[in-house]
Amino acid sequence: MLAYSDAEEPSVASSRPMSSVLVIDDEPGMRHFLQKILAPHFALVETAEDAEAADALRQRCHFDLLISDIRLPGKSGVEWVQELRDQGGMESVIFITAHADLDTAISALRAGAADFILKPFRADQILASVERCMDRIKVNRENFVLRRQEARMYDSLDLVGNCDVIQSVCEIIKRVAPMPSTVLIDGESGTGKELAARAIHRWSGRSGSFVPINCGAISPELLESELFGHQKGAFTGAHQARDGLFTYADGGTLFLDEIGEMPLAMQAKLLRVLESRTIRPVGANKEIPVDVRIVAATNRDLHDEVEAGRFREDLYYRLNVLSIRMPALRERVEDIPALTSHFMTSLSNELGVQLPHYGERDLEALRSYSWPGNVREFKNVIERCLLLNRSPAQCLALQAASGATATPSGGGEARVLADVEKQHILRVLAESDGNKSEAARCLGISRKTLERKLQVWAREDGQA
Repeated sequence: MLAYSDAEEPSVASSRPMSSVLVIDDEPGMRHFLQKILAPHFALVETAEDAEAADALRQRCHFDLLISDIRLPGKSGVEWVQELRDQGGMESVIFITAHADLDTAISALRAGAADFILKPFRADQILASVERCMDRIKVNRENFVLRRQEARMYDSLDLVGNCDVIQSVCEIIKRVAPMPSTVLIDGESGTGKELAARAIHRWSGRSGSFVPINCGAISPELLESELFGHQKGAFTGAHQARDGLFTYADGGTLFLDEIGEMPLAMQAKLLRVLESRTIRPVGANKEIPVDVRIVAATNRDLHDEVEAGRFREDLYYRLNVLSIRMPALRERVEDIPALTSHFMTSLSNELGVQLPHYGERDLEALRSYSWPGNVREFKNVIERCLLLNRSPAQCLALQAASGATATPSGGGEARVLADVEKQHILRVLAESDGNKSEAARCLGISRKTLERKLQVWAREDGQA
């Protein structure tokens, strides 16, 4: 008589339509039971009565998860899994057994068991274990993908361009990167401030992570917790303790983008961290030392912000140990051929489309555009060319015909930059159906910055 129950089969939080599982047990009833409860949640469920039969199935197809009895005819489950590990097998394993002792448990863990379940067990017990195991597999795969993406990103961190101003920026970055000093990067939106910050981290030799945060994209109430972390119960909704970004950046670099958007109260706390090199999580009683290199960026004139009382003077001087200015694209039009080649090649590979041909007429059209959105807008235009299978000249002509601002630089009828920026932002907002958050994301600015600009324009229109 079987000593397990399938009377109640709970629902699993999420099915695994693309995953597969192999059950190895010498009891036909157990194999039938597990196949029945796992079948609704997996694309493939196979069963085997011993290690030899399981090996034959593994030769035919891949399995994401193995559920194996420890005592099997011939080779034990632990011995078999240990052999798989020695051969490079990567499947996650859940062991089940009716004969548990300390030595058996230790052997199972050494063989790499993800879980260890005693017979008899209920359907909800095994399903809960499977769900936890598959969640770990998902997280591990996502982390692997992120590491690969980060590696590819780091491979292309060099700033593209040969003009004197961009080469000067590169030389400064290489010189200051190994130093622990704080760096302030300023420049218009879309000029590549985060790219420069990543380059500083890459060339710094620091072993920790590069951790970016947009100070204008997080509400003032949550920014302190986001940066410093919090203790359980520190505020309503803090159901568990959480590390902050300073902790994740320990040994590495914390990139504070849109630092000019940081509230004054938070500026005082950041200043203390920069001076003491310690953080205090929200709700904590003691400070934690951190080794974090700060790189900040802004598209505002922080000196003007200090004069207006919107930015602390002491923090400004603490951040502005060294300032790097990222030039606007209109200041480096000689780099447009190199940028065109770079983005055409990288985006065509990314999108899986054929690398198009472009000529001098296209380059001249790209040179003559004012680029209020700078390199970010330039990249978007090149991507649009690839998606629509049109030349850059055609895309810019369509953009101009639809109300976009293709203004020749140096032309007698050229509008001032502020007008170009205004029309561009309003066009993006209209294309986003008035959704300010979506428009801000497309523009690469914070919603707060967008709302401030709209308020200024509303006042100007009211006075006109």
